[in-house]
Amino acid sequence: MSFSPLILVINCGSSSLKFSLLAVDDHRPVLSGIAERLGLDNAYISFKDAQDVKTTLTLTPSGHQRALALLIEQLDQRGMTSHIVAVGHRVAHGGSKFKQSVMITPEVLDDIRSFSMLAPLHNPANAQGIEATMAVFPRLPQVAVFDTSFHQTLPAAAYTYAIPYEYQQELQVRRYGFHGTSHRYVAESAVALLGLDPNDHGILVAHLGNGSSVCAVKNGESVDTSMGMTPIEGLVMGTRGGDIDFGILTYLARCTGKSLDELDDMMNKQSGLLGISGVSSDCRTLQEERSKGHPRASLAIDVFVHRLARYLGGHMMSLSRLDAIIFTGGIGENSSLIRELTINHLSVLGIRLDADKNAHTCGGKSGVISLTNSPAVAVIPTNEEKMIALDVVRLANIC
Repeated sequence: MSFSPLILVINCGSSSLKFSLLAVDDHRPVLSGIAERLGLDNAYISFKDAQDVKTTLTLTPSGHQRALALLIEQLDQRGMTSHIVAVGHRVAHGGSKFKQSVMITPEVLDDIRSFSMLAPLHNPANAQGIEATMAVFPRLPQVAVFDTSFHQTLPAAAYTYAIPYEYQQELQVRRYGFHGTSHRYVAESAVALLGLDPNDHGILVAHLGNGSSVCAVKNGESVDTSMGMTPIEGLVMGTRGGDIDFGILTYLARCTGKSLDELDDMMNKQSGLLGISGVSSDCRTLQEERSKGHPRASLAIDVFVHRLARYLGGHMMSLSRLDAIIFTGGIGENSSLIRELTINHLSVLGIRLDADKNAHTCGGKSGVISLTNSPAVAVIPTNEEKMIALDVVRLANIC
């Protein structure tokens, strides 16, 4: 089979690995897929070609390295490897150094590794993806696209923490925000979908997945976001606890003798939906258990929704107007229950869902799910891979 020049996009998340081969000329995927539930016993990797033919393989062991190895094997078997002209990588944290996407060099890779202390679930996985593809494609240009770049427009009032100011100046302790590639794509898509004025609009984007964040977008720029210096802050997530009273951590340290590293591990890997439910970090599993009456699974979902609604309401105050609330990400795109419960919490704002549209806008579908007499609520599937590919084309000067 003959292929046009292709860009391979690698998006290593904390518990998933998305990938896509996109044609340079029209940015349409010729092969895409995802490895999910990485680190869990039921991990798998699925592939979908341009004809929507799907292949699913079990991952044993279930880590990122095995997923990357199977991906490369599939590219070889399908005769696609020789057509790849560049590789783009989603990288979670760029610190204050990377304000835009960059070509990857050994020095850039070292910087990405160095930011692992700020994003321990993400940057190590991002670095693994880069190392694996550089080994297979040593001569191809590779580009890093940072989740933190979109939030460089935050005003000082939004990114400054109320701690001694010298920590910001000397150690760059500040809010960075994440999911920037997704928020950028969804915000631009919302303007087109809803016919908004590109220079005068206000949007709230809820990117909900194993990692979740809210972003307030004013006239195309990020002006506030829920994640902070690290991806722990903000919403309740799969295994991350989000906001917490720091006094709780000092109390736990005194009572249990846990070290800072142990508490950090708890906040990143043992908290969130998993910590509350004791069942799973996966929202799909929790919804199934909730339907069976599992009390802690129900509580986990209720806490998730409560925090999300509170953040949406708070972020609205960073906008001059509210044109729309957009749901995206694995949970945002597919869980009609989470969307329904969240909007019910925001009923004080006069927002109302169309129950039928909400129920049927899942599985990659986009559209408005609110009633006509309500402020707009929409679902827009994110496409971080396309945004990454566009940056690769620009930086690598690919025609």
